[in-house]
Amino acid sequence: MMPHSAGKRVVAAMSGGVDSSVTAALLKRDGFEVIGITLQLYSDAPQRKGACCAGQDIYDARRVAEKLGIAHYVLDYEERFRARVVADFADSYARGLTPIPCVRCNERVKFGDLMEAARALGADALATGHYVRRIETGAGPELHRASDEGRDQSYFLFATTPEQLSYLRFPLGGLSKPRVREIAAELGLVNAEKPDSQDICFVTGNYADVVRKLHPEAAVPGDIVDEAGRVVGRHDGIIQFTVGQRKGLGLSGNEEPLFVLALDAGRARVVVGPRESLRTRRIILHDINWLADPGEAADCTVKVRSMRPPVPASVTALAGGGAEVELAAPEEAIAPGQACVFYKGSRLLGGGWIAAK
Repeated sequence: MMPHSAGKRVVAAMSGGVDSSVTAALLKRDGFEVIGITLQLYSDAPQRKGACCAGQDIYDARRVAEKLGIAHYVLDYEERFRARVVADFADSYARGLTPIPCVRCNERVKFGDLMEAARALGADALATGHYVRRIETGAGPELHRASDEGRDQSYFLFATTPEQLSYLRFPLGGLSKPRVREIAAELGLVNAEKPDSQDICFVTGNYADVVRKLHPEAAVPGDIVDEAGRVVGRHDGIIQFTVGQRKGLGLSGNEEPLFVLALDAGRARVVVGPRESLRTRRIILHDINWLADPGEAADCTVKVRSMRPPVPASVTALAGGGAEVELAAPEEAIAPGQACVFYKGSRLLGGGWIAAK
């Protein structure tokens, strides 16, 4: 955390879940003046189990703040969230990409707008309930994977800038989820057993419905073609598919299973082929965010999906803010729109967005 807590003010981002609640509690215990802020991100979708930042969650955050005896404010960020996260999500799918809205939310709302609000309140830091470690060194703070590898969220924070990292704190980075729930129970917090948020918080049904609402043109039927361009079937819209997908193609009678290899939004085409064609050792990235010297990534490990383990690779920075990744062994289903994140041991070196081929 921060040394010399006396007189230090910290804003705790409180989503209404157990992680952010324990974050606020630990800060209060350590002697900081804590201000809890909850963001109202949407209200027009029905509340569901595992969602966050609306309805019951705001109420839970308020009750926790009262229990801890800290100030608590709710900020209406619905318009910003729709414009910067939901719209980007829909736009990406309409272009044949597979987006990660959690990264955009952290980048543009939580570590963007909320950080500005924290500074306006005179806070010395903004703390969140992410499972990731911030380690202070003589050269400045570093971002590392959480001690509990099963809970690590560093992949979703690759877009955090060095300036933001200097202001952020992550009290849960060295704890396990069971221990966090134990602390919540010991403190008598109302959400000690509350389920974790899951999937995409603003999607209550089929994600394609969200895309279709904003981009009806993305739901037009089109051809399913093989690698040679031969038509092998029809589809009801590219927004129903992602690279690597096998189910839902409506194709049968082939000698071997077919997978989605690429999405051609311009021609409303879904390109399919055998599993072997999903494998690649070279990835081109754009919009790289570096948290270390790019030279350190010449020999590193990378994650190409949040749930995949890191694999050996070499990353070379390119002109214009891009990078080329050479994998030591082929990886399957590299989906444009996902992130590729670089590590050296537990340290996050940087990351970028996977470009279409």
